[in-house]
Parts: sequence; structure tokens; C-alpha cells
Amino acid sequence: MYAIIETGSKQYTVKTGDLVDVELLGSKVGEKVVFANVLAIGGDDGKLNVGTPKVEGATVEAEVKDIFRGKKVVAFKMKRRKSYRRTIGHRQNYTRVEIGAIKG
Repeated sequence: MYAIIETGSKQYTVKTGDLVDVELLGSKVGEKVVFANVLAIGGDDGKLNVGTPKVEGATVEAEVKDIFRGKKVVAFKMKRRKSYRRTIGHRQNYTRVEIGAIKG
């Protein structure tokens, strides 16, 4: 069984036991998290239950395993012959969760 969830304005396809890196949730390591924005649930038999826009009563439970920062992304601006150069760096904060039960 798998589910398509939405968190942090992004959509993820998850199965039980998967480790997924999502945007920072504000939970501590070891806490349980429940994702209520379940967009679709698919079974092993090939059936797909698609919500409009969410599947009513469906939830995905997960446990926070780690909180970390991603790789540095560098944005570099330059205008030739004008002595203009700007370098801006960004590191996104992530939460790694392990998917537990898919209910729905």
C-alpha cells in the first residue's frame, strides 16, 4: 500500500518503512507526526483512491528520525564589464521521517 501526501507545498509518494526528507516540521527527534493531507491511496491490488482534493479520513503516521541541513545552494549574479558580482548562499532545513502506518 502506498499514499501520496502533501507537506511543505510538495507532494511525496510514500510506503510503510520509507525514509523521506521533508521540509522542517518543528518536531523533535523521536516524536510522532501525522500527515492529514493525503491526496491519494493506492493498494497492492492496483486500485487507486483519489481524493477531491483530499481523501476523507485518511492519515499517514510517521516518526521523526533526524533534523538536518541540506547542501549549500549558491546563487551567483554578475554583470559583465560593470564590476558587479553578488554571491548568495542558502541551506534548507530538513526533517527526515520514517513512514509508519497508512490509514484510510
